[in-house]
Amino acid sequence: MIDLALLQSISYMAGALGVCVGALSFAFNMRATTKNRRASLTNNLMNSFLSEEGMKRWNELLTMNWKNFEDYHRKYDSTVNPDNFAKRESFWNTCDLIGYQYREGLVDIGTVYNAGGFLIVESWLKFKSIIEEYRKTEYAIDEYENYEYVANALIRIKEKRDPSYMKKFKEAQDRYAMSTSNP
Repeated sequence: MIDLALLQSISYMAGALGVCVGALSFAFNMRATTKNRRASLTNNLMNSFLSEEGMKRWNELLTMNWKNFEDYHRKYDSTVNPDNFAKRESFWNTCDLIGYQYREGLVDIGTVYNAGGFLIVESWLKFKSIIEEYRKTEYAIDEYENYEYVANALIRIKEKRDPSYMKKFKEAQDRYAMSTSNP
């Protein structure tokens, strides 16, 4: 005959096993949810870059041309060119937000890289000296630090995958500058 204590022990073990299976299921579910949330967040942010309007804005920013900070300030500062300022600030702030979310572990750098990270890299390389000058004169010293952070992370990936990238980018920028200065 089966002892009541044995049945009770089996019942306790089955209950404990059920709790363990439930906890594992919850953990796997949370992990999948977090992964999906990260992918969704990254995709939503990158969609503003990769849309037709986003690409036009990026191209307009990358084709800006100046000789030095004073020339830049004279042509593009918010007080003289509010339309350009709005496009530039919108782009820079989006990059800064992506950088913040990357720093906090909310977005994956591989996804950002493969979903248009070149936009962040090339715009950072284009505007780095301007942002650094603004940090000295008008911006807080940590202004756009997350933009810089994610751009540098993406540059490291780019340099590993294509060691000649920085040279090619600089040459392309120089060619463009010459073509726009000699009409």
